[in-house]
Amino acid sequence: MFEAGKGFSPTEEGTPQGGVISPCLLNVALHGLEEAAGVRYETSGPRAGETKPGSPVLVRYADDVAVLCCSQEQAGQVKARLAEWLAPRGLAFNEDKTRIVCLSEGFDYLGFNVRRYHRKLLIKPSKAAIRRLRERLASEMRVLRGSNAAAVIAVLSPVIRGWAAYYRGVVSSKVFHSLDTYLWRLTFKWARWQHRNKPRPWIVGRYFGAFNRFRNDRWVFGDRDSGTYLVKFSWTGITRHVMVKGAASPDDPALASYWAKRREKVKLPLDGYTLRLLTRQDARCPLCGEHLLTAGQPPQSPEQWERWWQQVTRKAIAASYLVHHGKPGPGGGDPTRLVHASCHRGLRTRTGRQDPVQPHCTPSRLA
Repeated sequence: MFEAGKGFSPTEEGTPQGGVISPCLLNVALHGLEEAAGVRYETSGPRAGETKPGSPVLVRYADDVAVLCCSQEQAGQVKARLAEWLAPRGLAFNEDKTRIVCLSEGFDYLGFNVRRYHRKLLIKPSKAAIRRLRERLASEMRVLRGSNAAAVIAVLSPVIRGWAAYYRGVVSSKVFHSLDTYLWRLTFKWARWQHRNKPRPWIVGRYFGAFNRFRNDRWVFGDRDSGTYLVKFSWTGITRHVMVKGAASPDDPALASYWAKRREKVKLPLDGYTLRLLTRQDARCPLCGEHLLTAGQPPQSPEQWERWWQQVTRKAIAASYLVHHGKPGPGGGDPTRLVHASCHRGLRTRTGRQDPVQPHCTPSRLA
């Protein structure tokens, strides 16, 4: 610990587990782990930045490390070298969580399952992560008994969008569809509990329908009064992750432009219509000129994606038929603009009038 005027002083206790400074300290303490593992990169030619043949590949997120080796013998040697490298730093492997396994058996890492199927490597959501999500959805639905459909949508939408956004970069299509089926059963069971004396056709007509006018799906759970609806996991498209070049670090000031370009190319988990509007508007609100969505480091976990969606919901971005400064749009063009709902309300207050006809359920597009 550093104190002004006293310099560095020893500490008897470390940072608490899960503390905000813990990942930063680990990045400092574990810098050089790749070199210790013997990872070697091509420095020139068309394969510059890729690992050399026969070199191990190390993946690290804070203190979670996975090393991919060419053989079991090499894996044992790498583990011994890393244990020797960690010892002077007061660190050691947790033997209960450290394993050497064949890739055909697979292993779980950060909520993903990495496994080779008939010489083809597939990364999928882990069974443990799927089980935790199912348990949470079931728990939330039990708590929401007695609430209305709008409350169900408000609580579950960020969870669904956050989880789907985190796992959209891997082989998740079948998992998304199975989760949609599971969620339909939960919502139908909730509706049956709400209206014990109503027949099934009445319940289906009350809570399910083609609420999303951009999809030909009449089994969408929604609220008839407000027009909001519950999104589905399968509506999030699969977007493959682009590997980082070599040992590029986001903390390197010399690579600021490289990381900025990568972040610009990150496709947000929105529907195609909203993405086209964002692109056309340069992701800015036409009324205030500010960014509609915060540009920065993409979330790194389902929980962070969930909080991101909750922030977007609180910001309440809405699609409205508005034209900046009230000027008419181009003839035959689409006058729809994405604006902050706060700007929308301010404009209506200043002009003292209602806007032209609004799309029926557009305020729920990002909710």
